[in-house]
Amino acid sequence: MTEYDGSTGTVAPECPPEVSGADRPETSGTDRPDASGVEGIGEPLRADRRGGIPAAAAPAVGTSDPATGSGGERRPTRSAGPGSRVPGSRPALARCVAVEPAKFAAAYWGRAALLSRAAELGNPDGFRDLLSPADADELLSRRGLRTPFLRVAKNGKVLPAAEYTGGGGAGAEITDQVLDERVLGLYADGATLVFQGLHRLWPPLVDFTRELSRQLGQPLQVNAYLTPPGSQGFATHYDTHDVFVLQVDGHKHWQIHEPVLPDPLERQPWGGRADEVAAVADGPPALDVLLGPGDALYLPRGWLHSARAQDERSLHLTVGVRALTRYAMVEALLELAAEDRRLRATLPFGMDVAEADQVEPELTETVEALRDWLGGVDPAAVAARLRARAWPAARPAPIRPLAQAAAIAGVDVQTRIAPRDGLRWQLTAQPASDGAGPGRVVLSLFDRTLSFPAQCALAVRAFLDGGVHRVGDLPGLDDDADRIVLARRLLREAVAVPTGE
Repeated sequence: MTEYDGSTGTVAPECPPEVSGADRPETSGTDRPDASGVEGIGEPLRADRRGGIPAAAAPAVGTSDPATGSGGERRPTRSAGPGSRVPGSRPALARCVAVEPAKFAAAYWGRAALLSRAAELGNPDGFRDLLSPADADELLSRRGLRTPFLRVAKNGKVLPAAEYTGGGGAGAEITDQVLDERVLGLYADGATLVFQGLHRLWPPLVDFTRELSRQLGQPLQVNAYLTPPGSQGFATHYDTHDVFVLQVDGHKHWQIHEPVLPDPLERQPWGGRADEVAAVADGPPALDVLLGPGDALYLPRGWLHSARAQDERSLHLTVGVRALTRYAMVEALLELAAEDRRLRATLPFGMDVAEADQVEPELTETVEALRDWLGGVDPAAVAARLRARAWPAARPAPIRPLAQAAAIAGVDVQTRIAPRDGLRWQLTAQPASDGAGPGRVVLSLFDRTLSFPAQCALAVRAFLDGGVHRVGDLPGLDDDADRIVLARRLLREAVAVPTGE
C-alpha cells in the first residue's frame, strides 16, 4: 500500500515498520525526531547566457503547491483563519515584479536584475502596509526588541551590539535588549538600522512572506533597512541569495554591477573576493537607479550592489530567497556516499597525501568507486535529505494556542476545520511490525512525524487534500466518536485549524 505525498504530488513508498501505537486515533503514537535588467521592464540584464533555468529553480507558478504540501490532482483549500490573504488583494509576487509570473520565471529568476516601478506594479500605497516608519519606531521603542533582531551599521561596518543594547530595568535585566535612546544617538549620527527576521516578528510581513514563499516555492527571510539622510550603510557587496528590494519610504540611489562570481553559494561570501568586488564597482554600473516609494528591484544572488539614501531618510525591505541549489544535491549525495564501503576505505599505509604522484592512483580508484556508486543512487533517499533541509526553513502559518485549545475542547460533528496554511506534509503507509494486521499511517511534517491507525488513512488524506472540512464528513471511520477523536488530534498537533465558519 502506498499513500499520496502532499509535498510533491508523488507517491510515497512504504516505510519499514518502526512506529508503534495503540489502535484508536486518540493514542499519541508520535515518533519525534532525534533530540540528539535595465531600468524598466524591458530586456533583462544577464549575468550569464545559460540556455535555460533548471525546472527545480523556477518558481512554482501554475503547478502543484509545494509550500502547502498539497500537489497533485487539485489545489488545497486554504484556511480562512488568521493569516490568510484578504480576498481581492494583489498576490504577493505581483506586488514585487511588474511582469507575468511565467515571464519572470523564464527571463529573470536567478538570471537577471529587474526594476519595477510603483506605477507598473499598481501599488498606489506602496509597501507601507507591510512596515511603515511608524511601525519601525514601534519596534524600536515598545516591543522589547532584542539582538540579533536589530543590527546597526555605519561606514560599511556593523557596530558592536553593546553600543545600543543593555538591560531594560526592573524585571527585564537581560542585557541584549535594544535601548531606544542609544539607537537615537547612533541613527542621528548617520548609522543605518537593520531590522532582521521580520518574517517572524511583524504580523503583516509574516503573512506576506508566507504567501510569497508559496508562490516561489522557496523559503524566505525579510530584513528592513532604515538609513538616515545622505548615508550609506554598506559598501558595494553581493548576497549569496536572491533578493527583492521593496522601497517603503524616501528615496535611495542604487548602483548595480554584474557578478564577479555568478551564483555564489553561502560558503562563498563577497568578503573572500573583496578586491574583485571593489575593482568591478569602480567601473560603469549595469543599472544606476533611484528607487522611490512603491518601487521594487529584483537581484539574483551574486549581483553587486550599493545604495545611498538621498536628502531624506530611506526605509526599504529586503526579501531574501533562501533557495536550495544543485550543490545541496551534491551535499546530500556525499552524505549518502558514506554508506559505500569502498568510499570509506582507509588510504594506504605510509601514503604522503602532500605528494600528487601518490595521490593520483588513489584519486583514480576513488573516482571509479564514486562513479559506480552514483549509478545506483535512490532519488527518494536524496529527496529525503533535501526535504529535511527545506521544510524546516519555511514555517507554516502561525496558530493561536489559546484559541486552538478552546477549539479542541468544543469539537463536535458540526465543527469545521481546515489544514494549517503553509503546512508541508507527506503521508505514508507503514505495514505492521509482525507482517499481519492493518499497520499504521505515518504523517511526516516539517518538524516531527505523527502516527495514526491505518483506519484513519482515508480521513487524514481527504482532510489534507482540502476536500473535507466538517468533522462529521471525515470518511473511512466507524462512527462520529472516532471522527471527533481524530479531529481533536489534528487540532492538538497543529495540523488543523478551526475555520470559524
